[in-house]
Amino acid sequence: ITMTDESDASSTSSSGSSSEEEVTTQPNKKQRTVPPPLEIAPTADAANSAIQKQSASASIIGNTSNKSNRLIVLLDQAKLETIKNRKGNYELLNCDDHRDICKKKLKKDPKEFRPDICHQELLALLDSPLNKAGLLQVFIRTSRNVLIELHPSIRIPRTYKRFAGLMVQLLHKMKIKASDNGTTLMKVIKNPFSQHLPVGTRVYGMSCKGLLYSPHNLAKQLVPLEPNSEEQSQVCFIIGAMAAGHVTTEDHPYIEKMFSISEYPLSGASAINRILGSIEHQWGIV
Repeated sequence: ITMTDESDASSTSSSGSSSEEEVTTQPNKKQRTVPPPLEIAPTADAANSAIQKQSASASIIGNTSNKSNRLIVLLDQAKLETIKNRKGNYELLNCDDHRDICKKKLKKDPKEFRPDICHQELLALLDSPLNKAGLLQVFIRTSRNVLIELHPSIRIPRTYKRFAGLMVQLLHKMKIKASDNGTTLMKVIKNPFSQHLPVGTRVYGMSCKGLLYSPHNLAKQLVPLEPNSEEQSQVCFIIGAMAAGHVTTEDHPYIEKMFSISEYPLSGASAINRILGSIEHQWGIV
């Protein structure tokens, strides 16, 4: 009887100890992780600091035979800013996906954040016969004063989602290269914009408050009659890429005059199509 009691006691003690071990070895419950707050990416500061460290480099177009005869277009005040989401990925700030962030964190009107305007204008420019003929050079200046140069052979994505991903990559890496031959397609360059203009370039701003001209008369008065003409200077048009506002001489003191091409306010893409169409007609580009 004593032995059975001892065996029972030992078995009871062993089972108790094992149960105690099971209790002590149970893992703790996972604590709830709180996602990090949203952060605005310092695109302008990063761009300026990275550019200042770089040495002055040549244009991404290179020394082409008809480079001096290109029409130059600057898309001004484009809303191209990036933001870091809760997953740690960067996105292009826009009024559709980040309305609450614009209101609460940035304290700004969400209607101002329209990067799709720049997308539409780039498609109008780069799809034009003038660009396909090698007679167009495009620059972008963002609202944070980041200056971007585009290669004429670049193919801008048709969908906004892919365009946004491309611009986020550009604003963080400062350069976009072609995968097949390594050609630089887009590049963040040094300010001011005036130092990238050829000597003697005549600069004009486009605004609905400017002097009214028809597109045909505008091209006839301002643009050389022939693309290879050496008698007249090269021409640059500055066109707004913002949702509201105007191109101003305060931002660009080298603008000679402001012009308008319609009695009605037009979208940037519509104005570009009218201007380029009249120039193509004058230069015989079909």
